[in-house]
Formats: sequence, structure tokens, C-alpha cells
Amino acid sequence: MKMNLLHLTLILVMSLFSACKKVEDPKSVAGEPVKINLTAKSSEVIEASNQFGLKLYRDIAMDEPGNIMISPLSASAALTMLMNGTKNDTYSQIRDMLGYDADLSTEEINEAYQNLVEQLLAADERVNLSLANAVFYREGFQVKAPFIADMQNAFDAEVQELDFSQTAAVDAINQWASDNTNEKIPKVIDNINPNMVMFLMNALYFKGDWTTQFNKDATAKRPFTLHDGEEIMVDAMYEDEVVSMVLYEDEYKVIELPFGRKNFSMVVVVPWDSFDTFLDDLTPEVWKGITDHFDNVVSWTVTPVLMPKFSFEFDKKLNDYLKTLGMSDAFDAGLADLSGISDEQLYVDFVKQNTFVEVNEQGAEAAAVTTIGIIRTSVPAVFMVDRPFVFAIRERTTNTLLFIGKVMNPAE
Repeated sequence: MKMNLLHLTLILVMSLFSACKKVEDPKSVAGEPVKINLTAKSSEVIEASNQFGLKLYRDIAMDEPGNIMISPLSASAALTMLMNGTKNDTYSQIRDMLGYDADLSTEEINEAYQNLVEQLLAADERVNLSLANAVFYREGFQVKAPFIADMQNAFDAEVQELDFSQTAAVDAINQWASDNTNEKIPKVIDNINPNMVMFLMNALYFKGDWTTQFNKDATAKRPFTLHDGEEIMVDAMYEDEVVSMVLYEDEYKVIELPFGRKNFSMVVVVPWDSFDTFLDDLTPEVWKGITDHFDNVVSWTVTPVLMPKFSFEFDKKLNDYLKTLGMSDAFDAGLADLSGISDEQLYVDFVKQNTFVEVNEQGAEAAAVTTIGIIRTSVPAVFMVDRPFVFAIRERTTNTLLFIGKVMNPAE
């Protein structure tokens, strides 16, 4: 498996939650970060999202040989919307997978989500952060009113009824994704299954300038060693004095680079030796240890920094990974309980995430759309007995054949 440092450079959305608690920085006029005052339950939701995101990231990263990026916040937001429409084992599986305490009610989780999002969006006027939710459902499909109310009130979701049989519905859904990611993710679906009845969607967009920007004139071709030891030349940025925090451990080195007034940051982790070994050891506890260290540092410092520019898109169907993490019933037509959405028999057809990232001298831009497709259990195809046939009557426990015959013409 060929992997490189870029896999870890953008656990961007995870670092959205690392509110920097530092004293005045003489090297920057960006100002101090806004203090985000979370409720205890909101803090629990953040911790749960981080842990879920690290597990999901690690599983995907170990499968994918190339560059990847996922959004834990977008995925957990969309899946929490879904959780609102589930009951019984389906509900508890999603709740446990997302890491929510069993003592938290759905209403408390929704309130904690609202509290978090409201403060994140207002944290830094120099950073463009937006988060949007949507529910698109098939024209004529009967959705329960309480579910729609929860989507609109707790998640501020746009709710639309569309004629899924028309290509205009595909266009509308893709347009919503594009509009809410500054056109960075213009398409999330190609068509709509005839049995599809609903899409739950979350879009997350981030654009921030570095607190210390890199001088474009210093960008040049510099060597970068790939996972297999091959050395290539890449466009790399350099700056002598970058406001940052640095951590050196036996297994890796880490730098945290802030955006704007330092509420948001990028955390870059570079393993010293085997990337595979580090990835295998990257647990939520390891990640928390890194961020706890930075949160307890008294002040920012300045560091010379050399790092590559990069930009890529990534998309991944998450079904198998979510099943591995414990969300199995929701994907099973015979076990799924989505009765909070509708009285019809439903199950989750797919959970998919599309992401985009670009990191350059000015800063970073990242976007994610998580799409959950909910499908109606299809009516079994009619078994047509419309030609000559054999029939038999047997006792099943002994397999005793009592009668056997054939019908060549049932009208005779």
C-alpha cells in the first residue's frame, strides 16, 4: 500500500474542534481566538465525532493507496439526521457507532449539535465556514411530520419534494451540493434508483487564510519521498517565520498551523519511519494526546516551514466501513427500522462522501458533501407460472414425497 504524508496533512475538519487557548502572539496581528463556550453535552458530541472520524479515516486510509480526505463532521451530521428517523436496534447501532452516550436523548444530541454549529460558524470572521443540511424526498412519498420538523428545527435543513422520475431532480440535488460548497463539489449523484425515496445531505465548506501566509516567490520544485522510497519533485512552499506549534515524538513530528485569528488550524503529522505502522497505531487516544498537548502550550512560536502545495478530489461509498463500525441493520432491508421517517418499509441504500481540498500559499479550501440514500424495500418480482410445470406435495420433516405431477394445460 503506497501512502505518503498528505494522507495526514488534512484531518482538517477534526482540527476545527481544537479551539486554541493561547496568550498574545507578538508575531501576528490576527487577534486572539474567540472562546467557544460549549455545554457539557456539546463537548461530548464533539469528542464522539472526533473518535468516530478517526476510526473511519483510519479504515479508509488503510484501504486506499492514494490521497484521501474525509469530513468527520459532515459524516456525523448526516448520520445524526438519519438517526433521528430510526428506532430500536437501528437507532442504537447508529448512536453507538457515532459514540453518543446512551444517556443522551435524541433531543439532547440535536441541541448539542445546534449549539456547536452556531458557535463554529461565528468563531472567526476571517474564515469562511458554512454548513448546510437538506432533505430531498420523492413526490408523493409520505414523510412523518415529526421527522420533517426535527430536520427543519434542529438541523435547519432545506426540505424539498421532487419528482425523482425526472432528470431535473438529479440536477436540483447536484446544484444544491455545488451551491453549498462554493462549486467545489458540483456532482454527488448520477441518477436516482426507481425505489429511492429520500436523500439526507450535509454540505460543509471551509476557506481560511493562514495566520502567516507563505511567500509565493519562495515556492519551488523540491524533493518529496514517496511511501516506497522513490523521490519525486513537487511544488513546495517555504516561509522563514510561520506562526505555529511544533511537537516532536519518537514516532512522529507534528506542526499546527493556524488560520485567521487562530480558532481554526491545520494539524500536519509526519511519521519518522513507516507510515503504515503509524496509521495502524493512530487511535482516537493518540489524536487526543496530540491536540491536548497543543491546547496546553502557553503561546505560539514561529518556525521555518517547508511543505508541499496540493489539491485533489476524493469520493467514497462508506457502507462497508460503517457496517464494520457497527451500523449494520440500517443497510439491511429485513432489519432496518426507519419508522421515524415513514410507515413504509425503508432501508439505507448508500452513504457516500465527496470531498475537495486545496492547500496553497494563501491558505486552505476544503469542502465535503455527505449523501445518504434511503430506499423503499422493493416488492419481490412476481413469480410467473405461465408455462407447463411440475408440482409436488411432501412432508417436510422427513422429506416424504406424497404426490408429484405435472401440469401441461391447467384448463384441461
